[in-house]
Amino acid sequence: MNTTTTAAGSSGGKPMAGTDRAVITSSKAPQPLGAYSMAMSVSPRKLIYIAGQVSVDSSGSLVGKGNVVAQTRQALKNIGHVLAAAGASFSDVVEFTTYVVGRPSVQGYIQGRSEVYPEMYPDSDFPPNTLLVVAGLVDEDFLVEIKAVAALH
Repeated sequence: MNTTTTAAGSSGGKPMAGTDRAVITSSKAPQPLGAYSMAMSVSPRKLIYIAGQVSVDSSGSLVGKGNVVAQTRQALKNIGHVLAAAGASFSDVVEFTTYVVGRPSVQGYIQGRSEVYPEMYPDSDFPPNTLLVVAGLVDEDFLVEIKAVAALH
């Protein structure tokens, strides 16, 4: 099968709190093109499904109109708030699904993510992420929407 399972945290980073989570790689499959893992194995006791988060702050105001980088940071910040409310953290996230409006938004999303990922994932054990380019989101000012699944053990 030639599949390597690398335990999360084995690269010298802190252990993943609360979740048995392991990054899975294969030498026979193409390597990830960015900051995400090919696959992840989890043994959860509880799954948390976080609805798509957009760039709106707690007062309901849009953050970063026309700015994909700022919208990415805010969407991830909102996910962090939901995770905390559920007793979880980014180390418990086992999958992201990201929607960006138009191909030009992809680079801004990657930049925004790269600005916050080092703090969220200091050991670089990134969860899998599916990135979709769409024609639009529910509000024409939204350029990024990110949903997540977290697993608690």
